[in-house]
Amino acid sequence: MQQYKRIFVIVIDSLGIGAMPDAAKYGDAGTDTLGHIDARMESFAIPHLASLGLASLHPLSHVKAADRPFGYFGRLLEASTGKDTMTGHWEMMGLHITKPFQTFTDTGFPPELIQELSRRTGRKIVGNKAASGTEILDELGEHQIATGDLIVYTSADSVLQICGSEETMGLEELYRCCEIARELTMRDEWKVGRVIARPYVGRKKGEFVRTANRHDYALKPYGKTVLNALQEGGFDVISVGKIRDIFDGEGITESHKSKSSVHGMEQTIELADRDFTGLCFVNLVDFDALWGHRRDPIGYGKELERFDEKLGLLLPKLKEDDLLMITADHGNDPTHTGTDHTRETVPLLAWSPSMEGSGRMRDHDTFGVIGATAAFNFGVPMPEGAIGSPLQPEWK
Repeated sequence: MQQYKRIFVIVIDSLGIGAMPDAAKYGDAGTDTLGHIDARMESFAIPHLASLGLASLHPLSHVKAADRPFGYFGRLLEASTGKDTMTGHWEMMGLHITKPFQTFTDTGFPPELIQELSRRTGRKIVGNKAASGTEILDELGEHQIATGDLIVYTSADSVLQICGSEETMGLEELYRCCEIARELTMRDEWKVGRVIARPYVGRKKGEFVRTANRHDYALKPYGKTVLNALQEGGFDVISVGKIRDIFDGEGITESHKSKSSVHGMEQTIELADRDFTGLCFVNLVDFDALWGHRRDPIGYGKELERFDEKLGLLLPKLKEDDLLMITADHGNDPTHTGTDHTRETVPLLAWSPSMEGSGRMRDHDTFGVIGATAAFNFGVPMPEGAIGSPLQPEWK
């Protein structure tokens, strides 16, 4: 018998809370996304996160721990190898990833891949380096419009991104080139998590604007996840933000794209006013994309404050048979060297208005407890080989 009719899982993308025991192997010893943000802030107003136990789980200099946090809070360690978005989310839903996704941040893509992509698309390739989307357009947008060359770039994630002008290249041609790139990057030596079409409009530097016609070509999860189990069991699986892309639509019954993390929370608040039975799975990417990768701790802290304001609007809407879980998929310490994700533990804040108890949970050695908790609640079988055990026995 299900205890909760609706479960909301909100992923604050990259909110790590301290280095994993094996962080040194990844070059991430001493990282602490939340702690180092707090240290850089002159003031830090996240009262609702504190009330759920975040400042009790991770002591902060600018945030007072709640005298009696409501709900349960604990620390999750990643069982999978890697520190990327797809690995973290897939593990939440039961997959144990032992081979990390490849990144090409430091070197760009291999010449053999670039040559084959050029041959197959019939276009010259420019760029081929790690860059932000705005920077690469300012650098090469005018050139691309004049020549028709493809702008190919990457980031700290396992992605190959291609820019194309909607006005001169057209969406169909950009998508065709991305489909070729996706086919090529299915090879083991070139495999990336996602190929992303990045269309834009504008004619000169400083005026380029990326449009909403972005399209992601993702890998499908390597096996069945809890999302598949819920869908097959007849439950709603509603995604907000880039969840659909991360799972390539597998197990999703309804999806909502977000323009920003604030917009994603607004969508979640609207969904809380709806009647559904199942899971609402939310990713809020701005923390990672706008602030973590760009190494801006103050921007990250202010984004957390904006999230906390929206969280204050969501909490009163939750009903007795709702469950909220707030977590993260990896770290991205904005004070660390480079621009990559960081191998960190993540928080888990769990609350329902019907919970009678509260307090610190033990540390868990996999993010898979999140999916296992949902599967147990809705009475669906865990997929074969899935990792994680339900948290309900720990909640009084």
